[in-house]
Amino acid sequence: MTSPDIRILPLADVAESAQLGAGTSIWHLAQVRENAQLGKNCIVGRGAYIGTGVVMGDNCKVQNYALVYEPAVLEPGVFIGPAVVLTNDTYPRAVNPDGSLKSGSDWDAVGVTIRTGAAIGARAVCVAPVEIGAWATVAAGAVVTKDVPDFALVAGVPAKRIGWVGKSGQRLVQQGDHWLCPATGATYTETQGILTENA
Repeated sequence: MTSPDIRILPLADVAESAQLGAGTSIWHLAQVRENAQLGKNCIVGRGAYIGTGVVMGDNCKVQNYALVYEPAVLEPGVFIGPAVVLTNDTYPRAVNPDGSLKSGSDWDAVGVTIRTGAAIGARAVCVAPVEIGAWATVAAGAVVTKDVPDFALVAGVPAKRIGWVGKSGQRLVQQGDHWLCPATGATYTETQGILTENA
């Protein structure tokens, strides 16, 4: 934490070993754990939690009370809505089969990876291990248990693809053999369930 333009609000808890990029803001009651790496111009909202060794690219936003457990990886431009949870334990238990209290060495953390520009809506849960594709949108309240393709719009419990979105976040409209973003005019082609942006 060496850049003079990093803003850490009172009552935030940021580990000395955390690395914060220039222009990053950590709001009241947020916690950023040891060895977390946050890029430039990130925002960590009030009461949010960033786990040990979590990696966040530039220009990410983690809204109030979201929980980003290690070893999550957020690529640049990722949006995490309020009260989102990114889990890290495939078989969660407080105790071992013999009744002894579990410690950090009794399990292997698994992470959620969120690709560039993707957005996770309020109170959604991403159950690790899972990957959210670039520019995808997870609807508020969804529970993601499977990988999400690039540009997919998923919703429900468990989450299923209900459409496609463009880089603006708006739902794409099908026009003949391609998809159109009403906000930007960009067009996309779908091939066997994979969407790609046209040049």
